[in-house]
Amino acid sequence: MLFSAETFQVAFDALRANKVKAALTMLGVVIGSACIVLVVTIALIGKNYVLAQIEGVGSNLVYAYYVSGNQGRTLSDEISLEDLKAVRALPKVAEVAGVHDMQMAVVVQGKERPVALIGVTQGFQKIRNLLILKGRFFDSTDMENASKACLITQDLAKKFPVDNMVGHNLRVGELTFTIIAVFRERVATFGQSEITSESVIIPFPLIKYYTGSEYLKVLYAQAATADDVPEVTNEVQHLLESRHRAGAVYVVQNLSSILDAARKISFALTAVLLLVGSIALVISGVGIMNIMLVTVTERTREIGLRKAVGARRQEILYQFLLEAFIISGVGALVGICIAVSLKFIAEPLIPSDVALKIPISWVSIVVSFVVSCAVGVLFGYLPASRASNLQPTEALRYE
Repeated sequence: MLFSAETFQVAFDALRANKVKAALTMLGVVIGSACIVLVVTIALIGKNYVLAQIEGVGSNLVYAYYVSGNQGRTLSDEISLEDLKAVRALPKVAEVAGVHDMQMAVVVQGKERPVALIGVTQGFQKIRNLLILKGRFFDSTDMENASKACLITQDLAKKFPVDNMVGHNLRVGELTFTIIAVFRERVATFGQSEITSESVIIPFPLIKYYTGSEYLKVLYAQAATADDVPEVTNEVQHLLESRHRAGAVYVVQNLSSILDAARKISFALTAVLLLVGSIALVISGVGIMNIMLVTVTERTREIGLRKAVGARRQEILYQFLLEAFIISGVGALVGICIAVSLKFIAEPLIPSDVALKIPISWVSIVVSFVVSCAVGVLFGYLPASRASNLQPTEALRYE
């Protein structure tokens, strides 16, 4: 047996006799072990947050728009409803939608306000994850009959003196609409999409009254799974190019570039924080070694006395290794507890509208404990070896 009951007892008694010294020695281990757990936690938070943001904009989303043609822009090059139907027929596409947006003005309390007027097809609400606060989205009857119904953003609704705008009329240009819903984006895109803070959504067929033509500025396709996104992106690209004249340029993109950027940022942040944690553990290891060397010097007579009454070299070695292990092990446990407790302290402070949980990786906890203990034993071996090699006669004469 490596560690006898007597070895354990002597090691614990020695640490209890120097509580302050032991506590200060394990401080670096506490910081280092907490850093390791927090590094993984921060990386997971960043990844989950970015994924949640993308899911809020639209999961597995592919979007396409027409840029230009070699012989100038023509109506035949624009993305049409027939293109939308062709994309819908693709095997790995779960949903499609199209939009056409333009700038218009509405009258609010006698004053004109600029708004984004957006004509949408049936699947838009599902694809963009719009949050309907009051009322309902367009149904198939609204689309087929080009009903003069509209949805307005929450910010626009606040500009009116009425608390509930559902059921009221809103004049946009030459047409008057009945407001059937108030909505907001599940994740704000800050005007980087067709939806701005003050927008009015209408059935797509009504856009023709304003533009005189009927084409889509942006086509959205939702892949059945996340793994299908690259394939759907390529299929939509090829489909649009094959259905229009040569030279027409279409941009087809997905949100994978954002994910890649997020992964790179997360990796860089993780690397930096792991470096900080490693430095803290190395410093704590050096601290353990220094303190243990001082302890060996202070306890030279004690070591000599133990050897004189029959303690073997291995018993002395294991005693000091055990002391180093206890310091690093307890420090690791304290650091891990601090890191885990931050989850329960921070989560209640997160705003309710931010659907974000703080994950704790059990793997990081195990790795943090094992690495911290290994550092303690590694740096504790030199003083333990020095103590075990002391000669009893010389140790007893030491003053």
